[in-house]
Amino acid sequence: MTGTVSLQMTGPLARVTLSHPGKFNAMSRAMWRELRSAFTAIHEDRRIRCALISGDGGHFCSGGDISEYGDFRFAEQSLSDFHENEVWGGLQAMLDCDVPIVAQISGNCMGAGLEISSCCDMRIAGESARFGAPIAKLGFPMAPREAALVLNAVGELTARELLLSAAVLEASEMKLRGFLNSVVADAALPATTDALVSRMLALAPVAARLNKQTFRALRTHPQGLNDLALNAYAYADSPEHREGVAAFTEKRPARFAA
Repeated sequence: MTGTVSLQMTGPLARVTLSHPGKFNAMSRAMWRELRSAFTAIHEDRRIRCALISGDGGHFCSGGDISEYGDFRFAEQSLSDFHENEVWGGLQAMLDCDVPIVAQISGNCMGAGLEISSCCDMRIAGESARFGAPIAKLGFPMAPREAALVLNAVGELTARELLLSAAVLEASEMKLRGFLNSVVADAALPATTDALVSRMLALAPVAARLNKQTFRALRTHPQGLNDLALNAYAYADSPEHREGVAAFTEKRPARFAA
C-alpha cells in the first residue's frame, strides 16, 4: 500500500488527511502527487474558506516512505526529479493556496511532516507531538527549497539544530520557539482545531485570500511593497467590504457570502 492523501469538502471547509497505515503516515511518491492535486483543487474552489490538514491514526507524518528510496535516490536525475517535481510540487501547491490552512498535529511530525506543516498558516499540536528532520542519520541533506521553507518557518537556529544534530523537539519546545500557535492536551486537539476552524469560517473569505496573497508576495519579493500598494485597495466597493463595515455599525454579526 502506497498511502493516500484524501480530500473531503464539506460546505466551506476542506479536510485533507494524510494516511499511510503502519508507517505513521510517511509520504510516498504517490502521496506527494495527491497532496498537489488536493491543494490545487482547494485553491480553485471559491466556496472553500478554510482547509484543515491532519494525519490518520494519531500521527501527522513521520517523513518520507524510505521503502521507496532504493528506486530513485541513487541516481542524480531521478533524485532531482523527486525533490524538484514531486515533493516541491506538493509543497508549492500548499504555498500557492489562497485559502487559509490549519495544521492539526499529533504524534510524529518528522521530515516531510515538518515541511508540510511549515506550509500552513496556523499550527495546533497535541502535547505529545514530536518534531524533527533526522535525515542526517540516513546520509543525505534536506533539498535546498525544502530547507529554505523549514528555515523560514522554524528559524535559523532551530533549523540548524534539527538538521545538523538530528535533534527531535517536543511540542512545548516548538511552541516556545514560535513554530506552533498552541499546544493542547492530546484529547483536546480535535475540539481545539475545530473551534479555530469554525471561527475562521465565519470571517470574510475574500479578505482572507487577499491577505494570503499579500503574505506570499512579501515572502517571495520583500522589496515589492510599493507594487503591492498600487492595487491593494481594489476591494473598496466590494460587497464583502460594505457588509463588514455595515454589520459593525449596526451592531450585528456580519453575513459574508461565499
